[in-house]
Parts: sequence; structure tokens; C-alpha cells
Amino acid sequence: MKFRTLGKTGFKVSEIGYGSWSLGADWGDVSEEQALETLKAVEENKINFIDTADVYGDGRSEKLISKFRQNSKAKFYVATKAGRRLNPHISEGYNRDNLFKFVQRSLKNLQVDTLDLLQLHCPPTEVYYRPEIFTALDEMVEKKMIRHYGVSVEKVEEALKAIEYPNLSTIQIIFNILRQRPKELFFKQAAKKNIGIIVRVPLASGLLTGKMTKQTKFASTDHRQFNRHGEAFDVGETFAGVDFATGLKAVDELKTMLPPKFSLAQIALKWILMHKEVSTVIAGGKSSTQVSENAGTSDLPPLPRTDMQHIQDIYEEKIKPTVHHRW
Repeated sequence: MKFRTLGKTGFKVSEIGYGSWSLGADWGDVSEEQALETLKAVEENKINFIDTADVYGDGRSEKLISKFRQNSKAKFYVATKAGRRLNPHISEGYNRDNLFKFVQRSLKNLQVDTLDLLQLHCPPTEVYYRPEIFTALDEMVEKKMIRHYGVSVEKVEEALKAIEYPNLSTIQIIFNILRQRPKELFFKQAAKKNIGIIVRVPLASGLLTGKMTKQTKFASTDHRQFNRHGEAFDVGETFAGVDFATGLKAVDELKTMLPPKFSLAQIALKWILMHKEVSTVIAGGKSSTQVSENAGTSDLPPLPRTDMQHIQDIYEEKIKPTVHHRW
């Protein structure tokens, strides 16, 4: 496993991290035993960065991570997120009192005195134009409730606005073979300000594993079933906003370029890691096998220039017209 610096935090994090959304909810049922086995694989594969949120299973993911850490001697950096507990999820809900309550709850769930990294959880765009919210986050740092803070964003424009705040350390953003816009401008600006970039949805909700077909069925509790058109939250979080049938066609073409020893999922992850501005990629996984395969990407050789160009051509032809301008 290779490690990179997470921006201003100074944390040396595994370039393949672990996204724990699946341990909480919205990916079908995951038993506690399965969740703890998956986290054991995270440790065994030298992954030291775990991303979670207070709404994943209404705190279940945070609590499972805490339970696992009690029996582990490994050092983990755990990032959590706050804000999506608001109902309705509106800009006015992002205020000092609510954020302090959310953080106090996460501290209890994770059983720590200080959070390594707190991220606002895809807040409404208006929040980025309210300096008092970021002042409240600064206060949490002063009170040692959190060490660092960042924002998980939906749009490139939100990321560019967020990094104007001088004490913001990280941006979490969707970036993958099917969602390439962040590399055009945002990555360069983030690098200038030493912003850590956490990439989420790297496999486009599993689409880029190459294991799905038109006949694939998802559980009713799986967001890939109930959020196909953005019914529950931003549609960009499901299959990276790509129409499922269109995505399958792109995946079929990607399969034709598989180099020796690479799975399609590993190509997708390695493609992201080819961008030096990225600090860590939070791949998910509901089993030890998935975690191990993802982690193995770190030690694979770089993708050749010809493969990078082939991927770009597929994106330009099949995907870009429908998603590039939206996020």
C-alpha cells in the first residue's frame, strides 16, 4: 500500500481508503458480523483512512467502526460527515447549534474525544456563501472537538467556492472514469492551496466493476434501485449520474482494454490514482474480497498512456454529453 499526504491535515493516508456507506444503509442488508469482517480486511490490507457519516444507518456505521477499533491496534484516520440529518435539508439548518449537536453525537458514536476530520455532508449551495458556518467549524477546532474540517460536495463550483475559506483542509468529490470534470480546473486550484482531495464513488456505484448487466437486480433498500432518478438524494450519487444502460455500453468497451493482472475495478481505481492531486480514493465494499481487490490496486503499475487515451476517448464519445455540464 502506498501513502499520500492529505492536504493541510498532514495525515499520511493510504491512497486507497475505505468508504463505509455500505456498512450503514442504502446498499442492501449487511450484518454486524459481515461488517466487522470487512473492517478486518481493511486493517489487513494496510488501509488507514476510513470515511463515514452520521446518517449511514442513523449512526450504525460510526458505531461499527468504533467497535472494531476497540479490538484493533492499527492506527486509523476516521473522517465523518454532518448535515444530512437535517429534515428538511435546507441551508438554514446549517447553523452553529445544529452542527455542534451533530458533532457531539458523532463523538459519542465513535467514542473519541476529537474527530480527525469533519466534513459538511453535501450541503445546499447557499451554505458555501455563509462565512459564519466556517467560523463555527473554526470554533470546533479551537475547542478540540475536531482536528480538521472539509466539505463533501456535489458540484465542482461548490468545491471552488469552499476552498476560498483559509482553514478548510479537504474536499470530497465524485471523480471517476465516468465523471471527469473535476480534473479540468478544480484539481489545479486545490493543489495551489494544499487541499486534500478525497475521491468518492470511484466505481460509479459498482458499475465500473464490470459485473453488472441489464438483468442485474438490486434490493429495494439499495439506492441503485430507489434513487435511479434522484428520488431520495442527488442522482449524481447513483451510478455517478450516468444512465444505467449508457453506462453498461461504456463498460463493455472498457472491458476490451483489460491489461494482464488488472480487473476492471482496478483499472477504474488506478485511473484515478494516475492524477497526482488525489490524496485518497474511498472505495466501498461489503466483503473482505472486495476490500482486498481494491487495496491491491495501489501496488499495480501505472496505466500506459495508450490506455489513458482510450479511456478518454470512451468518455468523450459515450458519457461526456450527458453528465459533464451537470456537476
